[in-house]
Amino acid sequence: MQLEVGCEFTYRADVATHAVFLVEPRFDLGPRALNEQWTTTPRVGMSRYVDGYGNMCRRSTLSSGLSSWRYSATIEVRDDADPEDIDAWEVAPGELPDGALVYTLPSRFCPVQELADEAWRLFGSATPGWRRVQAICDWVHSEITFGYLKTAPLATAADVLASRSGVCRDFAHLAVTFCRAVNIPARYAFGYLPDIGVPPTSDPMDFCAWMEVYLGGRWWTFDPRNNARRVGRTLIARGRDALDVAMVSTYGGPELVDMTVWADKVGSS
Repeated sequence: MQLEVGCEFTYRADVATHAVFLVEPRFDLGPRALNEQWTTTPRVGMSRYVDGYGNMCRRSTLSSGLSSWRYSATIEVRDDADPEDIDAWEVAPGELPDGALVYTLPSRFCPVQELADEAWRLFGSATPGWRRVQAICDWVHSEITFGYLKTAPLATAADVLASRSGVCRDFAHLAVTFCRAVNIPARYAFGYLPDIGVPPTSDPMDFCAWMEVYLGGRWWTFDPRNNARRVGRTLIARGRDALDVAMVSTYGGPELVDMTVWADKVGSS
């Protein structure tokens, strides 16, 4: 299946400001790029590097005044939904691979110790493995109200639990924290998510955040915001939490004037 994905940012800056963009799909994990294009106005140079989590980043400098940055791509992805295995088991901490251990620890937006008692109270008696993780997603999906501007940009999972509201980033942070608190490795992820096989919505498209959980010797996708196996999910980046994988990091204070995101099946109306 082919998708058209991309985004465009418009900034206003008082002075030239360096920035890092993290909006390109990870093509080392299955999707294939058929074509890609960066367009900037005014035209400026860009360089790229791979960060410590394997994510593709672009560096450039915003010009003073108004500037726009547009990434677009046609990609080829699987046409089935996120894989699942309800019998996937939890791996004991002593048997986890070295690379998974960091995803059991607290991070800036995921204060594991602070929510550990609540996590064990809510999910300690759940069936270990896939069913426990699904129970966490079910709880977060049903107990947290989705809405833009309902939480602060620097809200932690503890703040989200207290307010019972947030955006997909906040749903992911809370579910990640609950998983880590019961010794299940979990990492934050975000990317493009087309509206395939779901009811149409009039809301503008945005980036989507979810989590990846280590069960049965591999990583699996779980989406506490949508709480469904989805078609066309395309990973951009993963890390400990949203702090590791900001879409745009600026070394200064430019104003974000506008942002547009799209992810559509080629040929769909």
